[in-house]
Amino acid sequence: MTSKMLSPDTIRRPFARYAHGVEIPANARMVVTSGQLGIGPDEFIPDGAAEQAALCFGNIDAILAEAGMSAVDVVRINAFVTDRAHMAGYMAARDRWLSEVAEDALPASTLVIVNGFTRPEFLVEVEVTAARA
Repeated sequence: MTSKMLSPDTIRRPFARYAHGVEIPANARMVVTSGQLGIGPDEFIPDGAAEQAALCFGNIDAILAEAGMSAVDVVRINAFVTDRAHMAGYMAARDRWLSEVAEDALPASTLVIVNGFTRPEFLVEVEVTAARA
């Protein structure tokens, strides 16, 4: 990873596996994904937030791979869940997805609780920004 993780000692440590900020080098190539929902190519939508989040991250893996990138290149994660009850499942899936990312190279991350998505069965949506020099 060519980006620099920013986590100043003067502020509270992040709540989980993410950085407070990420500096992207000037010559970096960037990829921005659209929000990915927990739906497979066969239209299957899992019932649980953890399973939907895992599918979201699988979709993101495919998008990043097409650009020659992977989770280690992600500098920002924006995620949305429809209820506080879905936070733990989402965060478990995110942390599994980031398990290959070094502790000093984690992306910035935001999780927002929203009222809903285009279909009521969707519980989670995830979008990322990746950069590689």
